[in-house]
Amino acid sequence: MSGRVAGKKIFITGAAQGLGLAMAQACAAEGAKVALADINAAGADDRATAINDKYGAGTAFAYALDVTNEDHWVKALEAANGAMGGISGLVNNAGISSREGGIEELSLEGFRKLMSVNVDSVFLGAKHGIKYLAKNQPGSIVNVSSIAGLIANHTSPGYNASKAAVWLLSKNIALYCAKKGLDVRSNSIHPTFIDTPILDPIRNMFGKDEAEAKLGRQVPLGRIGKPEEVAQAALYLLSDESRFVTGAELKIDGGISAM
Repeated sequence: MSGRVAGKKIFITGAAQGLGLAMAQACAAEGAKVALADINAAGADDRATAINDKYGAGTAFAYALDVTNEDHWVKALEAANGAMGGISGLVNNAGISSREGGIEELSLEGFRKLMSVNVDSVFLGAKHGIKYLAKNQPGSIVNVSSIAGLIANHTSPGYNASKAAVWLLSKNIALYCAKKGLDVRSNSIHPTFIDTPILDPIRNMFGKDEAEAKLGRQVPLGRIGKPEEVAQAALYLLSDESRFVTGAELKIDGGISAM
């Protein structure tokens, strides 16, 4: 263990599965304490227990969190701060996608839900998390956007709009913290198709092998990504290796954005 984030205390949303879980596992392996927050409280608790079994008691903690609920944020951050002895890293990972169709097909309710889960969560996390990061500098905020926040298509108006909002909000947060003289950074990461449950709808439609091959053909590197590949990007941004990186976007897209 090289301890790239040794001594860090990192709060991660959507951590019961997928990218959030991979990030929690990667951070724990590199010496951090991690708080796994998820609306699936039982799942977060199970994953935290597994991390503690592997890396030692007191490495991981679990919290129930509906990322669209401000009271939940206040309580979960306060509890995690007490349990870990501070918070120095915040990963706003929780998000949803949908097979929404074009702008004429997407309902207003559906659009608002995408914006609430994907954007309100980042706003609330930063709004209530910065005070803890300020007490545990250097601090880092990592917001999970998507390559779909930088490159549009014709069938995902809500997802495109929400992930683009995460991208620019991350920059706003970076400038805000810098203006206040805080050693707290804010960056966004932009994955393409990654092997997580978010791809299940298309797997269910075409079958696992065909769906993943179909998606992989859209990527210059010829495959979908792995959760641990995204986790390594988050690990870099959470570590002191990236002390001079803020307001940036890191694409983890197998070359899609280069086309």
